[in-house]
This record gives sequence, C-alpha cells and structure tokens, in this order.
Amino acid sequence: MTLFLLAVLPILWLILALSGLKMAAWKACPVALLLSLVVSVINFGMPWDYMASAVLEGTALACWPILLIITATIYTYHLSVHTGGMERIKAMLTSVSSDYRVLILLIAFGFGGFLEGMAGFGTAVAIPASMLAGMGINPVSAVAVCLVANFVPSAYGSIGIPLVTLSGIMGTDPAQLATYVALQISILGIFCPFLMVAIAGGGWRAIRGMVPICLAAGVGYVAAQLVVSYFLGPELAGVAGAVCTMGAIMAAVRFFPPQDFAYVLQREEAPAVNRRQAFFAWLPFVLIFILLLLTSKLVPMIYDSISQIRTSVLIYKGDGGSPYTFHWVATPGMVIFFATFLSGFIQRTPVTDMLQVLRKTVFSLRPTFVTIISIIATAKVMGYSGMTTTIADHTVAATGVMYPAIAAFIGSVGGFITGSATSTCILLGKLQMDAAVAIGASENTQVWIAAANATGACAGKIIAPQSIAIGVAAIGVAGKGSESHLLALAIKVYLPFILLLGFLVYMGRVWL
Repeated sequence: MTLFLLAVLPILWLILALSGLKMAAWKACPVALLLSLVVSVINFGMPWDYMASAVLEGTALACWPILLIITATIYTYHLSVHTGGMERIKAMLTSVSSDYRVLILLIAFGFGGFLEGMAGFGTAVAIPASMLAGMGINPVSAVAVCLVANFVPSAYGSIGIPLVTLSGIMGTDPAQLATYVALQISILGIFCPFLMVAIAGGGWRAIRGMVPICLAAGVGYVAAQLVVSYFLGPELAGVAGAVCTMGAIMAAVRFFPPQDFAYVLQREEAPAVNRRQAFFAWLPFVLIFILLLLTSKLVPMIYDSISQIRTSVLIYKGDGGSPYTFHWVATPGMVIFFATFLSGFIQRTPVTDMLQVLRKTVFSLRPTFVTIISIIATAKVMGYSGMTTTIADHTVAATGVMYPAIAAFIGSVGGFITGSATSTCILLGKLQMDAAVAIGASENTQVWIAAANATGACAGKIIAPQSIAIGVAAIGVAGKGSESHLLALAIKVYLPFILLLGFLVYMGRVWL
C-alpha cells in the first residue's frame, strides 16, 4: 500500500494543486515531474541515467509532434483573426436563423466542434461563448452549452492529437482507437444538442419544435465522426463531424423552421459577406482539410513518399525502450503550417505580418509548452519506472473484472485535473492499458478500455476548473461568482454522463 501511495503521489499533487490550491497548470506540472523523478529513483530503484533518458524521450514526444501541432493550429486561428476571416465566419453563421436555439447548435456545437478539431486548447469554449453572449444570449448559459458541446469533439481536438498521442503510447492502430471512442461517444453525442437547447431555453419545453434540428445535429456529428475515424483515423474525424453537423443543421432549419417567437433574438443585422470574402475566410481551414486528406494513408503514393523522410533514435536506454521516430514531413503540424502560410500568400498577407503573428502565437503558448513537456515527461517516467503498473495492479485488485466500469471515471479524473484530453491520455493512458492487461483483457478490449480513458476525459473537461475559467474569462465575468454557478450546473451534466459511459464501456467489452 505504501508503494501504491508513492506511485500515485504525482497524480494526487495535481489534484490538490489544480483543484484545491488553484495553481496554474504550468506551475503545478513541473512539481509533479519532480515528484515522479524522486519516487522513481528512490522508491522504485530506477537508475539515474534511465530516468534522464525517460525525461528526454518525453520531451521529444512533447515537442514533435504534439507541441508542433498545437502551435500550428493556434497559429492558424490567430492568423485568421488577424486577416479578418474569423469575423466573416461569425457573420455567416449568425445569418442562418434568428432563433437562438438554432444559433446555439450552429455556433457552440457545429462551429465550436470545428474549432476544437482544428485548434482545441480552449478555443472551442472561449470563441463560441463570446459570440453567443455578444448576440444577447445569457452569458452563463452560453458558457454552459459550450462546455456540453465540447464533450463530443474533445478527443479529436487539434487534428486528433489526444488519440494520436494515446495510440503512440500504447503502440496500437490510431484508427481502431478513434473508432472505439466514436462508438462510446455516440449515444451521448446524439443527446447533447437536446441538452444544450434545454439548458439555454430554461427547461425541456424549449425542445418543442427543435426535435428534427437537434436530431440532425447529433446524428450528423456522430455518424461523420465514426465513419472518418474508421476509414482515416482520428486526425480529421472531429473536423468532419463539425462540418457535417453544420450542414445538417442548416438543412434541417430549411425544411423544419422553428416557429416559436419566444426564442427569437432581437439583434443588429450582421454585415453582408460576399463570395470572395467567404472564400478567403474559409480558405486556411479548407486547405488544411484537403492537405491532411492528401497526405493521409488514403493516398498511399504521397503518404509513403513523405513518410520516408524520418529519423529514428533510441532515446530511453532501459528495458522496454524502442526507437523514437521523428517524421519530419508526414506529421499534421507541418501540413497545417504549410496550409496556413499558403493561404496567407494567396490572400496576399504580408510575410512580415505572418511572422509577427507566429511570434505572438509562440510567445502566448509558453505556459502550454511547460505544461505539456512536464506532463508527458512525468507519464514516461511513471511508465518506465513501474509506477503506473503499480497503480494499475492495485486498482485491478480492488475492482477485479469490474475495472472496465470505472475506466471512464478514471479518465474523467484526469480531464478534471488537467482540463485537457491530450494531457489525460498522456498521464493515464499507460495506466489504463496496464490495468486492462492485468485483468487478462484481449487486445481489442485493451484498446476499448484505453478509448474509455479518452471519452472519460471528455466528460471530465465539462467540470474542469480550467475549462470553466476559460469560459467565464471569454464572457467577461471572471471572479464574479459565475464559476460556482457553472460548476454546479456542470456537475449535474457530468454525473449521468460518466455513469452511462461506465455502463457502456463495461457492456461493450462483452462484444469485443
């Protein structure tokens, strides 16, 4: 038991620091790394040179491809803001309907999912919430519906980086992992639009007249996410789901227009956007989508060629270490950077402006760099030293074959602590895999349980202090008591979500 408590110490520290002490993640995560280093060497007998090489491998994984993708996606968004494209996208979305229930689905669920799939890291809550609040929707309700909406695409955020990372940690097929996540999310994903309308409308009566639109939004997202996950993997699944749900919402509004004037917003007319402006506004995102598609396994001629540009290095020197491969071109981060710069050149954006925006983007992401490097290095040290195996063994001993029922809950704890599906997959992915192996699960069931770690993280993000803080900051009410109100509302959503996920994961393993 003493060894178990020592192994779980970095995780307990993160819970205390982020939830109790309200410490910033970039300050708390290096402490967690330090604790894992001390415990791994003193209590688990890890040689110093092995420990150092584990940290180095974690740093390499953090920088390439994770931080590369994060920087590229956030840069795309910042450049879109700089060129005015983001404002034009907002204007186009708000012109679809004056019924705020429709706008909530279109902006929070559709456009928010698109932002999550492209950029992630708070943009899917901050931007849609500020848009909705600016249109006259109750600010707290605006944040609440964005938190619920973000449940569906979070595992596929930043071009699928949480699942790409988790599959790398486990050594499994990312397409299989992404497909299992899509299956686990499906039921709640279809239900989310209904819940969002009820929250914003002040009760379930608000759903009246919105059933076809909510159903189109939920099914459109879930179906597209599942199909793309199965055939292409996680990188484009979230983006494809968002695009399909926005199209489905617009089509449903055309055929089943809501007639309740109680939900009509009185607002100023949005500025008209001509075709040329619309083309340039969406250009960077369309180019990213097309180029990621062309460089995926769907086009073997291109994929196989650029995949050869790589370097493999054995970083971790201990048992279980394997060469780490740097793909210098065949990585989403490089593709996104190329697409973004290309769109800038097509729009005749000055090179100096593009470089200035890039500089500001990198500068703003410094805390994220510290957080991601620290958390991944912590996960590597815990994994190689045997700390995660110890935690898994004790958890399995306590739950036995019922472990799959709590796998999503464990993932939600990580989502609550870190506010990030990526960090949760890094921090707890190895633990979930070790637990699955310990109960004698088949290879497919191991992937199913690992998928539950990601879906649980999506649920945990609903109540994460970091997510709530981003939302209230976006609507300008930080520190005014809205945080506690939002947390109370979010917990009412989280509890049934995590219970249903636990049931689905437990029952699902029977069919694998």
